[in-house]
Amino acid sequence: MRKTMWPVLAVAAILVLGLAVWTVTRPDPPAAVTAPVPIPKPATGLAAPEKKEIAMKLVSSAENSSLDWKAQYGYIEDIGDGRGYTAGIIGFCTGTGDILELVRAYTAAVPGNPLAEFLPALEKVNGSDSHEGLGPAFENAWRQAAGTSAFQQAQDTERDQVYFDPAVRQGESDGLGTLGQFIYYDAIVMHGAGESAAAFGGIRKTAMEKAKPPSQGGDETTYLKAFLDARRVIMKQEEAHANTPRIDTEQLVFLNDGNLDLHTPLKWQVYGDQYQIG
Repeated sequence: MRKTMWPVLAVAAILVLGLAVWTVTRPDPPAAVTAPVPIPKPATGLAAPEKKEIAMKLVSSAENSSLDWKAQYGYIEDIGDGRGYTAGIIGFCTGTGDILELVRAYTAAVPGNPLAEFLPALEKVNGSDSHEGLGPAFENAWRQAAGTSAFQQAQDTERDQVYFDPAVRQGESDGLGTLGQFIYYDAIVMHGAGESAAAFGGIRKTAMEKAKPPSQGGDETTYLKAFLDARRVIMKQEEAHANTPRIDTEQLVFLNDGNLDLHTPLKWQVYGDQYQIG
């Protein structure tokens, strides 16, 4: 007797139907999860673009008697302060090593630039006020290089890495606002970031012996006045910097006005010249 096939066919049909239903109704695979792109925090304090622009103008008024700091890339002269040539947007010097660092970085980025040939001479005069191997040829090469965006960028980078960024970081660590960070920056530009008594670190140490910064519970204005007092003493020890208007008729004016955030308008004078921003 032939066996019937309907049970086998029925089971097969059920399996096919179940597979079809599962195929139609199965959930889609989860979408790949993309990590959110972090949004950078806006710069604050002196690092905020509008405040940094103010800082550049304030320094330029003292260094170059002009608010047009971008016109100073090609500036170069020996001002007789024992540091050799002073040049560029913040007064880089051949005698203090920062011009040497700047030209090395510029040459690494732009081999064969007009200043590259002076690297041996810059190494030789570092730490002195000598012009040996430099002179008018070096001055002309500096001005030629300063007309290029590459050398302007090199100056900006050297300024930020060696002076501006360290000043802002230390100011923030000490609990200082925008004006305090600028006071630090201007001091590092002139005195360097070292720890000797005549450098920024030494000036800060002297100030902290007289007053505590806000990070240690002190009053900000009191501390900044102590810092400016300590800096004034160091400046008067150098004949070329014995006149201190950048402290007395600029920074101290803002401090006495309680303008700790460098709000505009700002009015000040340096060496008898009047300036205003805003």
